[in-house]
Amino acid sequence: MKSAVRMWRRAGLSLLAVLVLCSPALAQRRPPQGSSSAPSSTEDPPPPVPPQVISRGENGRMVIRATRLSQPLRIDGRLDESVYADVPPITDFIQTVPAEGKPSTERTEAWVMFDDNFFYVTGRMYEDVPPEEWTANELRRDTSQLRQNDMFGFLIDTFHDRRNGFNFYTNPLGGFADQIVTDEGNPNVDWNPVWEVRTGRFPGGWIAEMAIPFKSIRYNSGTNQTWGIQLRRSIRRKNEWTHLTFIPASTGGSTSIFRVSRAATLIGLDLPAASKNIELKPYGISKVSSDVGKGISNDLEPNAGLDAKVGITANLTADITVNTDFAQVEVDEQQVNLTRFNLSFPEKRDFFLEGRGIFDFGRGGPTNSLAGASGASNSLTPSLFYSRAIGLNAGRVIPIRAGGRVTGKAGKYSLGVVNIETGEDSVSSTPSTNFTVTRIKRDILRRSSIGAMATNRSNSTVVPGASNFAYGADASFSFFQNLSMGGYYSKSETDGKDTDNQSYQGRFDYAADRYGLQLQFLDVGQNYNPEVGFVRRYGFDRTYASARFSPRPRKRFRGIRQFTYQASLEYIQNAAGQLETRNQTGRFALERQNSDLFVVEGGTNYELLVAPFAIAPGVRIPKGSYPFNDVTMSYQLGQQRRLNGTVSYQTGQFYNGTINAYGFTAARYAILKQWSVEPSIQINSVKLPAGDFTTKLIRARTDYGFNPRMFISGLVQYSSTGNVFSSNFRFRWEYRPGSELFVVYTDERDTTKPGYPDLKNRAFVVKVNRLFRF
Repeated sequence: MKSAVRMWRRAGLSLLAVLVLCSPALAQRRPPQGSSSAPSSTEDPPPPVPPQVISRGENGRMVIRATRLSQPLRIDGRLDESVYADVPPITDFIQTVPAEGKPSTERTEAWVMFDDNFFYVTGRMYEDVPPEEWTANELRRDTSQLRQNDMFGFLIDTFHDRRNGFNFYTNPLGGFADQIVTDEGNPNVDWNPVWEVRTGRFPGGWIAEMAIPFKSIRYNSGTNQTWGIQLRRSIRRKNEWTHLTFIPASTGGSTSIFRVSRAATLIGLDLPAASKNIELKPYGISKVSSDVGKGISNDLEPNAGLDAKVGITANLTADITVNTDFAQVEVDEQQVNLTRFNLSFPEKRDFFLEGRGIFDFGRGGPTNSLAGASGASNSLTPSLFYSRAIGLNAGRVIPIRAGGRVTGKAGKYSLGVVNIETGEDSVSSTPSTNFTVTRIKRDILRRSSIGAMATNRSNSTVVPGASNFAYGADASFSFFQNLSMGGYYSKSETDGKDTDNQSYQGRFDYAADRYGLQLQFLDVGQNYNPEVGFVRRYGFDRTYASARFSPRPRKRFRGIRQFTYQASLEYIQNAAGQLETRNQTGRFALERQNSDLFVVEGGTNYELLVAPFAIAPGVRIPKGSYPFNDVTMSYQLGQQRRLNGTVSYQTGQFYNGTINAYGFTAARYAILKQWSVEPSIQINSVKLPAGDFTTKLIRARTDYGFNPRMFISGLVQYSSTGNVFSSNFRFRWEYRPGSELFVVYTDERDTTKPGYPDLKNRAFVVKVNRLFRF
């Protein structure tokens, strides 16, 4: 009884703290009619004088005036309306890479317009080569390959906070994608608003017309509103990324759009009153399943549920889910794990993907591609909130009875609250459980933030009958263009686990284009256990340092875009103060102008095993000290190629034996513009005194896009580690904007016996939903 009272007291106090902190911002959540959502920066140049639509300041900042239309624009990929002749286009895009700050090598013309219902952006992209030389080989919505095509798009910062925005883009085939960008990073690619795009061609290039309903985005209504806007174009055959405003090359090109603070200022917006912003999406599902282990054969299970979305304020939204089902989600990709620690898998369920950027804890800061390439790993950094802890346990899907979420922004505060109730599952011995997560973050300075988070699980997986409560505070500071630092402090509380139950981190990152430096310190207590989160390794201190030099040759190596020389040191002590892991790594990378990448990486490693390590069935590495060295070489074909992928080879010592690893991964072959195959193979051959073993992981995915809103995909996998062969086939049709039909077949088979693999389980699912907007 006491533990239950303590659980609800903690959850209530957490929620109350969030509401109290947010109350001043909520009281002023909507500016008066006729006022701007944010004043133009004093650094901005004067507004453009009609008929001009853009003004440029000597400091590189720009102001754009949106054009109001008296009639809706016809979205057909043709520029035959009078506005395109009457209004001068926005031109003179600037390279981010390869020639930072130079004019784009191809002309781009853009128009920004609006009427009472839609916000429009149109681009006319000139090309100096015929269409067969363009890079356009992806038709499906929201795929990563779309970013490797020729592309035109825009980001709008509708509250002009210079941190967050909505990102939209398309390729010459009409394939399109959309994202929510949070704190100049953390892109949510699974946000799927209703909008329209059409592309077309003209002699010498291609056209894109895009229309975003005001119902699909959040904004402050009223006259003379101010937004931020960035326009972007990629020319992939040249590996060139260009933007309307200057963005430094250190942001990497493909992720440069996330630098919201560099966007132009958009003025002249007379925006309609916000709608009720109510969305209802009921679903119906029919499922036939078999599970040999449970004795179930062709069991028919009909079901239904509801997802709802309600706009509380202009920038605060509530989501409700009842009898939630995720049968349409693609299965996880199997992995090979040769370490002593668990792997985390990415979230793929829609309900948990929306608004996820707000719930990132201790990982803040703008996205920077070179920072990621520098070798620092966040894999050992615990997650205070790991959404896969909800609705999944011991490889089983746990039913979600109902849940609610509130996410958004109120003034300078970002707010996130989640409450989920799950059912019980007898097979995995999972009791009915309530999960609560509260998150608040406040913007400070220009590009920095401080925040706090609390999580609660009503039934602990470690101490039966107890609850688990975890909380922490974090901060992220970004200065200039390339300097960031931050950290967090967190504790967990479970009955009987009240000592050594903390985790904290400090980090420093200088990530300029030519030089880079990273410093990190991380502590994770032996009893630190946030059970709505994820901890890969317990009881250690980690010190990490990395230095990078990345020159861009200008004349001597014309086919080379950039060299990278990097050295790093990772030093991990266990709770007893013993050195448990040391990795000293040297890395050389060569990026070609066509975006091919060659990498050589050598390491001197040390591992202390305080207990035997069962690395494979029948193979145990004895406890003891193990110094060993290895080297890895890889060559990655540019992702814009019709055939791309990474070939890799690792060789050297491995504990007290040897390893030879071969891989062909992240591969893709575009058979047709709408059809692709993605093969992958990884083989690890390990020889140890305790025994030899070989792991094989083979995967193949294929996708066929009938159009951007209809596709069929297949994923087949074989893993020798789990003796599993699995397949997953999905058909998705967005039969009207926001409404979908799914047909899914999944099976899993046991390969331990000779011959055709024995069936373990399978399911055939038909699911349909319908979106109603009010």
